Amino acid sequence: MWPGGDSGGHGGGHGGEPTTQFAAFGAEPPADPPAPAAGRRKRLRGPFGLIAAVAVAAAAIGGATAYGFQELTGSDTVSASSTSTNVVPSSKKGTVSGVAEAVSPSIVEINATLSSGSSTGSGVILTGDGEILTNNHVISGASSVKVQTSDGKSYTAEVVGTDAKKDLALIKLKNASGLKAATLGDSDGVKVGDEVVAIGSPEGLTGTVTSGIVSALDRDVTVSTDEGNQQEQQQGGGNGQWPFEFGGQEFNGDTGSSTTTYKALQTDASLNPGNSGGALIDMNGNIIGINSAMYSASSDSSTSSSSAGSVGLGFAIPINTVKADLDSLRAGGSDS
Repeated sequence: MWPGGDSGGHGGGHGGEPTTQFAAFGAEPPADPPAPAAGRRKRLRGPFGLIAAVAVAAAAIGGATAYGFQELTGSDTVSASSTSTNVVPSSKKGTVSGVAEAVSPSIVEINATLSSGSSTGSGVILTGDGEILTNNHVISGASSVKVQTSDGKSYTAEVVGTDAKKDLALIKLKNASGLKAATLGDSDGVKVGDEVVAIGSPEGLTGTVTSGIVSALDRDVTVSTDEGNQQEQQQGGGNGQWPFEFGGQEFNGDTGSSTTTYKALQTDASLNPGNSGGALIDMNGNIIGINSAMYSASSDSSTSSSSAGSVGLGFAIPINTVKADLDSLRAGGSDS
């Protein structure tokens, strides 16, 4: 196993609905409502009246909700949603090709230059002006960071904040605008067996799409928080793979004495070095996790290189964990 993507050279809970604010979005009632026409009842009674009233109320609530999200998100803020939001066009709903087409423009490839090597990973666009979310182990100790978007454009990036305890990092592109921000879903709504799509840059193959299901929830994954150990793995030590512990075993090298454990989504979508920091996506096109670690047969020195690669055992940081950490990352992170 290894966290998804960095070989040397290659390689919260639900938020409450704002029901108390709906009234603020409604129109003022007329001062003098017209009198009912002669011969008609003043109001509908019975089941038909009830149905009409429910329909009107539902329309009012729906309109208020849509307006509220528009005001809160804006063009350069994180798009947040529940997993019921449909990012994928209705004609391609529920298809891998539809998810890939809708979300690929929001996924980038990251190349970090280290003191004696390099690290390749992936990232998710959070804002139109270039906030990018990735794994801390992709950019840890980097002297420079380059990012390539799905349309082939290249940018220089600076590290804004890191959180080694959650293996998260936020970087910001220089002179970027008009990028397509991903829609962040609700990982608390994810169920075992849900279909998912992964997008990233395994082995530097930009925009690679794989698919599978959510295999398990709340898996304890332990990773290193030691920067020196992270750089050693990035530069080729430990088979060039990100070390971590799972199920009482250690994979991809020594995690060291300084470690942290987080709850992860488990998936059988194919992940390989370079997928680290990329997206795990539901079939509506919402980001539900950040791919961070996976098992590969190449982790076992007794395994021949011909059988190395993904064996369908990968892990992603739940997106609700990410959303809860965003303010801290924007302020420099817990490592600052």
